[in-house]
Amino acid sequence: MDMVYAWRGELADTELVELTRAHGGASEPGRWDRIRGHSLGWVTARPPDGALIGFANVAWDGGDHAFLLDPKVRPDQQRHGLGTELVRRAADGARAAGCTWLHVDFEPHLRGFYLESCGFRATDAGLIALG
Repeated sequence: MDMVYAWRGELADTELVELTRAHGGASEPGRWDRIRGHSLGWVTARPPDGALIGFANVAWDGGDHAFLLDPKVRPDQQRHGLGTELVRRAADGARAAGCTWLHVDFEPHLRGFYLESCGFRATDAGLIALG
């Protein structure tokens, strides 16, 4: 399937809510409108007809560090390289903005995707659960 990828492409809150819910995730209307201002950028993936198929958000610290958040591909479109391409384009966008690091956190079952398919390397990190 032909796919159109866009850095900081148009994205309606309702589209992201629908994509998140397609994964069984909880997303309330207005969430994207609230977090968009904290993003360095984001990548959208759409077929020529325009429906949102994939998304990845890139937050940042205003300097060298970017953070990959919420990458997702519609479940019926997974395992075709779309997620890997979203991450590659997110890294390109962060690099073009002057970032030197792209961080990602992931659940253990996604280790192969991030480390093998996307080229991240394992690091020591710390985490405090705040809620």
